[in-house]
Amino acid sequence: MRYQLYYWPGIQGRGEFIRLAFEYAGVRYEDVARKQGDEVIQQILERPGAPFACPVLKAGKLLIGQTPNILHYLGPRLGLAPKDEPRRLWLHQVQLTIADWLTEIHDTHHPIGSGLYYEDQKKEAKRRAKDFLANRLPKYVSYFEDNLSGKFSYINLSLFQMVEGLEYAFPRAMKGIRAPRLRRNRDEVRKALAAYLGSERRIAFNQQGIFRHYAELDA
Repeated sequence: MRYQLYYWPGIQGRGEFIRLAFEYAGVRYEDVARKQGDEVIQQILERPGAPFACPVLKAGKLLIGQTPNILHYLGPRLGLAPKDEPRRLWLHQVQLTIADWLTEIHDTHHPIGSGLYYEDQKKEAKRRAKDFLANRLPKYVSYFEDNLSGKFSYINLSLFQMVEGLEYAFPRAMKGIRAPRLRRNRDEVRKALAAYLGSERRIAFNQQGIFRHYAELDA
């Protein structure tokens, strides 16, 4: 199977969760826009029946959208999910919860609208970030601490990315978060993916992605 990933070439974003699955499994894939530019994303999205937005995975004749949906498809094919339906549905459910968490993180710096600059909504962002760090972050961490168990799967990779991103965006706040299982998982994935993480294929966190560091929000 030839796998082609269509995602923005300058950010990790939601596409990084899929890159991590390919890299961990050692499966070859083409990160198309990083070679050909942003234009190919619009071209793929204009196809009949294409997903609404990227990331998009092209697998043979299939065009698959939405990160949790792509991982649900790839999981058993990459050895990162079992083939039995109950467990696969459980993993999919957890990944959907991670997607909710990711949206809330994005909204700490863009609470009014994605089309506005951060500078246009700083006041609202401060209020949103304060509530997120005080109430939502501990709740999500507690949930995933309790549910990070069983055989290694794409969920372990996704939670690695979440912890890495949160420690980039909110280093001060994360120091006060007790998450031994999540951090142990983060350390184990770091070792397993050391070659990828140290390569040019791994895009660095930056101020255009979902995880952004603004000191005024890390209260």
